[in-house]
Amino acid sequence: MASEINIPISMNWSKDEVVHVVNFYEAVDQAYGKGINRDRLLAIYNQFKQIIPSKSEEKQHFKDYEKQSGQSAYHVVKKAKEYESGDMIVMK
Repeated sequence: MASEINIPISMNWSKDEVVHVVNFYEAVDQAYGKGINRDRLLAIYNQFKQIIPSKSEEKQHFKDYEKQSGQSAYHVVKKAKEYESGDMIVMK
C-alpha cells in the first residue's frame, strides 16, 4: 500500500478497530497486487463491517479510499462475493 494514502478512520474507534479497518484496506491493496484468497478477504471484510455497519458510511469510506489510491474496495468485495470458496481475487 502506498505510504501517502490516508486511510479513513474515526477518532472514536479503539486501536483494535483501527487495525481491522487498516487490514481491510491492505487486503484490497493485495487484491490489486499479487491477489488474495476470497475467504480471507471476506473474513477481513466482515471484521470491517462490524466497525462500519452502515452502508452509507461504508460507501463514503470506499469513495475516500478510491480517490486516494485508485483502487475500488467496492469492486473487490463484489468480486469476492461472486467467486467461490478458495478462489483467488486478483484485480486488473
